[in-house]
Amino acid sequence: MYHLNDGISKISAAPHAVGLSADRLAHISATAQAFIDDGQLAGAVTVVARRGKVAHFEGYGMMDIAANKPMQKDTIFRIYSMTKPIAAAAMMMLCEERKLQLDASASRYLPELGGLKVAAAADAETLSLVEADRDMTVRDLMRHTSGLPGAARYMAGQTAVDKCYREEGLHLLHECDLQEMVERLGRIPLLYQPGTKWHYSIAADVLGRLIEVVSDQPFDVFLAERIFQPLGMVDTGFYVPSEKINRFAGMYGPTHGGGLQAIDAPEGGTGKISENSFIEKPKFLSAGGGLVSTAADFARFCLMLSGRGTLSGKRLLKTESVELMTRNHLPEHLIPLDKKPDKRYAGLGFGLGVSVRVQQTDWVPASQVGEYGWIGGTSTEFWISPRDELVAITLAQHMPFSELSERVKPFVYDAIVKE
Repeated sequence: MYHLNDGISKISAAPHAVGLSADRLAHISATAQAFIDDGQLAGAVTVVARRGKVAHFEGYGMMDIAANKPMQKDTIFRIYSMTKPIAAAAMMMLCEERKLQLDASASRYLPELGGLKVAAAADAETLSLVEADRDMTVRDLMRHTSGLPGAARYMAGQTAVDKCYREEGLHLLHECDLQEMVERLGRIPLLYQPGTKWHYSIAADVLGRLIEVVSDQPFDVFLAERIFQPLGMVDTGFYVPSEKINRFAGMYGPTHGGGLQAIDAPEGGTGKISENSFIEKPKFLSAGGGLVSTAADFARFCLMLSGRGTLSGKRLLKTESVELMTRNHLPEHLIPLDKKPDKRYAGLGFGLGVSVRVQQTDWVPASQVGEYGWIGGTSTEFWISPRDELVAITLAQHMPFSELSERVKPFVYDAIVKE
């Protein structure tokens, strides 16, 4: 049995007890170590669980190269867009309480988003507006069909909507709180007619404000009281407290000559401290990408989903809510996801805060239809196969996105012992 930290030691098991092969799981460790030995990653943590029990939990390499600090199992990672499923779970709680309706107009709860115009051509350099065919709904916000713009391209883009975005200061989200963000969004046009296109967007951040308004609690307080504390996610939040900085991983990227360079060094190493360094509570509580967490904490969240809303006898969500959240909500003509050209998105639809595999593809052929999950921009990923009762998590801190999770995935499926 793997002896884990107190966060999941009581829900761990030997691989054979949950129908997994220890020898095949060892290929995961060898693969991760090879990435480190080749200088592709500084360090990583991998987790595999099945039937509600963690059977593999390993750390590799370094969490901070300059400080000569080995990766630990309780290392804190920037999980970025893996925040989205947590926000989606919070939304499902409010739907269960009948405080939200998925097909209600978002403007019922956030009046600032009512009556928005739509750009006649998303990429035009001159702004021409048309009426919206309908209002965006709560479901649209959760599945990225709201018509709202994304953030990354608007930093330097030259289209008319890009310029509107910058004029409203939406390229400086760290200077906003959630209310200010929504007020600014209410003054710019939509890129697309609601429901007509899947566009990965700032809609995920709008969910944070929606949760605040509907629950009458700050977004971070709601998450802490309703998700983190009940699940025992003791190291998850929007920043790393000073007493935990020594567990915060450095973030790395490739150098021009090969090897690694520090991008963000939380303890003041050779890297640059970014304005999103997570070392103090931010003004902007991003539901789209603002959380830090550990492998143990995120495993508990995933095991709750895999357990159809329960963990260790404690129910957070109804089974029906988890099933609704983790099934595809996109019409066939919006599949596969319209994201950067990348084979990982082939065959994927989208649920409420997570991607959902709806077709078999050549990318990791073992992947099952019904598998759901998502990634974080600095090389973090999780996925869950309901059919196989399987959870897998890979955490690293590297930009651009590492191939570690893609390389590990076949070994996770291969470890299942045929019964």
